[in-house]
Amino acid sequence: MGVTKTLCKINDIADGGAIEVGVIDERDAVRDSLMLTRCGAAVRAYRNVCPHAGRRLDWAPNQFLIEDGHVICTAHGAMFRLDSGECVSGPCRGASLAAVPVESIGDEVVLVGDV
Repeated sequence: MGVTKTLCKINDIADGGAIEVGVIDERDAVRDSLMLTRCGAAVRAYRNVCPHAGRRLDWAPNQFLIEDGHVICTAHGAMFRLDSGECVSGPCRGASLAAVPVESIGDEVVLVGDV
């Protein structure tokens, strides 16, 4: 069975929005940055990195450019669907954000397994 780690409360993520969560290792160091998205009751997590430019997707800490169900990479304008991570516009069209397994348990979002 994989490791589970609480990342946030579901209500911390606005419906149709996204937040950044740092995954902390056993030495209390940030190991990875995740973007958590919410569409209704469905919560998804992706590595907070654009597959084209390799840059973080948040333009400032925990600030994402979201429009019509898409997060937009401010480095080059690629648009990714919040519900699937698929790039639908820009230089990485057809690629996807790297999904990370999470589950909703009660009112919490937990990481399932290892990042």
